[in-house]
Amino acid sequence: MKKANHPNIVVFFTDQQRWDSTGAHGNPLDLTPNFDRMASEGTHVFNSFTCQPVCGPARSCLQTGLYATTTGCFLNSIPPPAGQKMLAHYFNAAGYTTGYIGKWHLADQDPVPTRQRGGYQYWLAANLLEFTSDSYRCELFDGQGKRVRLPGYRVDGLTEAAVRFIDAHQKQPFFLFLSFVEPHHQNHYDSFPAPDGYRERYQGRWTPPDLAALGGTAARDLGGYWGMVKRLDEGLGRIREALKSLELDNNTILLFTSDHGCHFKTRNEEYKRSCHESSIRVPTAIGGGPFAGGGRISELVSLIDLPPTLLDAAGLAIPDSMQGRSFLPLLRGQGRHWPDDVFIQISESQVGRAIRTGRWKYGVTAPDKNAWKDRGSPKYVEEYLYNLTEDPAELNNLAGTQSHQGVAERLRQRLIRRMVEAGEAKPIIEPAPPRPADWTRVDQWYKVDAKEENM
Repeated sequence: MKKANHPNIVVFFTDQQRWDSTGAHGNPLDLTPNFDRMASEGTHVFNSFTCQPVCGPARSCLQTGLYATTTGCFLNSIPPPAGQKMLAHYFNAAGYTTGYIGKWHLADQDPVPTRQRGGYQYWLAANLLEFTSDSYRCELFDGQGKRVRLPGYRVDGLTEAAVRFIDAHQKQPFFLFLSFVEPHHQNHYDSFPAPDGYRERYQGRWTPPDLAALGGTAARDLGGYWGMVKRLDEGLGRIREALKSLELDNNTILLFTSDHGCHFKTRNEEYKRSCHESSIRVPTAIGGGPFAGGGRISELVSLIDLPPTLLDAAGLAIPDSMQGRSFLPLLRGQGRHWPDDVFIQISESQVGRAIRTGRWKYGVTAPDKNAWKDRGSPKYVEEYLYNLTEDPAELNNLAGTQSHQGVAERLRQRLIRRMVEAGEAKPIIEPAPPRPADWTRVDQWYKVDAKEENM
């Protein structure tokens, strides 16, 4: 029999899902009733952010609890170094049965060799599932490297495989990581293939403010994207029902999160890899165990905080090497020393760094570095400054304006401190080139000082 302090854990992981795709964050289309119920009955991590807005690097952070520059996985398809401990290793050592189903993206080949599977015991996955499969042709590989085709729409095939795993392992503690492609675009034809009929249901309906203002591919693609989100939520409901029917719901922690968001080609030439909310803010909710009835967490939480949180909730020791921290104490009212910012590293589109506070977004780039080769830079230049309270859609870039020089200076020092804490060398950050503006000096219409809580 399972021990009470060894709850099962299921991670329901989506790819490229915006935070505002959920009803809990104000989406009016009723796409996510299961996520919304999970957020209201469990713990809603209201301000949840990726620490690396691209698939592989984000996954390395979630599997290791380390920043992508620490492991060296700062580009897609770079495997973690040999001997790198990952989540499955810690749960294996604690007597869990560990399983991985879906997209991996932390290897350099398909089928993924055993040495690159992060220690997971059960394996039904593909490194690049978006290339080995399509929306109605879900093909991946089993533990022996043999190709397996799952019937139905891809979300449904993976969900049913997860239900079978849960049913087969219900008598011992298990840690299951279920990783979807959706609502990521299908690469080979640059589209968002929703289940039949779902695109038509949502096409031409609600558009988030940033996309309404900036356009991109939103008019073409949002219908399919919302349809994919809807089917994912139906899969989440299927997992919740399976746990309930097997009487495992009271002893299973269920985490829903995503690797990054989607800006629909409004911020650069593709869909993510930017410091904007559309790229970095993700939906996150967690239920069961100590998270039941946890309410809303308002503090800023990073993807890198999730590995230590899961270990903590399972009663396992958090390695000193992990660079995130468990947010479980926030549920106990012990968050007095919780950071009031999150740190973001950006690769492939640029060698970039950013910091997000309660009120401000501050981003820098290294224009002389190769974004597909260089891990970091000794010198950066300010590129973005947004007042998220006044400009939540990030349409008014304040970098270089005289009115916000003081704010930029304080955020510059914060970002440098965060970079050093993450193990990077202390950089030089050049202020953005000055530009004229008609804004009133920020100090004249609200109080700013170095101790401002929401900065």
